[in-house]
Amino acid sequence: MRIGQAMALGPVGQIHVSVTDIDTSVAFYRDVLGIPLLFQVPSMPMAFFASGDVRLYLGVPESPEFRSKVVLYFTVTDIDAEYERLRDQHGLSFTGNPHVVHRDADGELWVTFTRDPDDHWIGLMQQRESSSAVA
Repeated sequence: MRIGQAMALGPVGQIHVSVTDIDTSVAFYRDVLGIPLLFQVPSMPMAFFASGDVRLYLGVPESPEFRSKVVLYFTVTDIDAEYERLRDQHGLSFTGNPHVVHRDADGELWVTFTRDPDDHWIGLMQQRESSSAVA
């Protein structure tokens, strides 16, 4: 399939992230990362968050075969400021400072990584103008 062609499936609507403690994970995604909580199901260990057009579903899997291990990449408008906020205000550790992972005619892709309470990788990513194009 080429870019621009119609998909047989619609776009991704929801991603399940397996967690071990729903309250700890809700606090992390809502209070630390700042993702809006849509709702939490009181009778089940599950919570749903609004991440743009994709809904994040945090839940304790009913059976081991549904246990997920994911890497989530979140776009940010200022990767340096968000890195400092999460590190300084919330004590998160990162794999390193934000850095360029790709350059092309459209600019530079900057990333850095941390982890959530269940050891899932959380990537911060920002598309910037190429530093050679900035005067």
